[in-house]
Amino acid sequence: MKNKKDIVKKAKNIKLLACDVDGILTHGEMIVLNNGEEIKIWNVKDGTGYNQLSKISPKIKTAWITGRQSSQVEKHAKNMSIDYLIQNCINKMVALEKILKESGLKVSETAYIGDDIIDISVLKAAGLSVCPMNACEDVKKYVDYVSILNGGEGIVREVIELIMKAKGEWKKSLDRYTC
Repeated sequence: MKNKKDIVKKAKNIKLLACDVDGILTHGEMIVLNNGEEIKIWNVKDGTGYNQLSKISPKIKTAWITGRQSSQVEKHAKNMSIDYLIQNCINKMVALEKILKESGLKVSETAYIGDDIIDISVLKAAGLSVCPMNACEDVKKYVDYVSILNGGEGIVREVIELIMKAKGEWKKSLDRYTC
């Protein structure tokens, strides 16, 4: 894990915030109904973070890259105005490269949040890599920052605040709610 000064320097350069879904935006658990429909529980802090990011820092693009396929994820991504959603993806580095080619951004301008071995290739390549406290130990070896939060507890919001503070934009977000 890097020191705080290095992390802030990396965060200042971010133009794409990408993450896994299960274990990052959720606790990694799901309820599967008899009809096969999956139910996920989302943290509203992450939703508020995405809202602030789109209002104050609209140039920062967002992406969800997940190994699973879920209509609920698709609906939630649309509701959160996520720029890129790639589902049913085993090779997340290929997915990220596709997003970077389409957006014209560089991997060094990407922050990625992941929690399991499927995320390692992207975590190693990203300009800023983060994992939750409950990520598998093999993942923790490859990240710049291990959050004090577990997945599903607002880790994306934490990273959004980190990026916005590094860019000097968080105060604008707070000003929207204070008199």
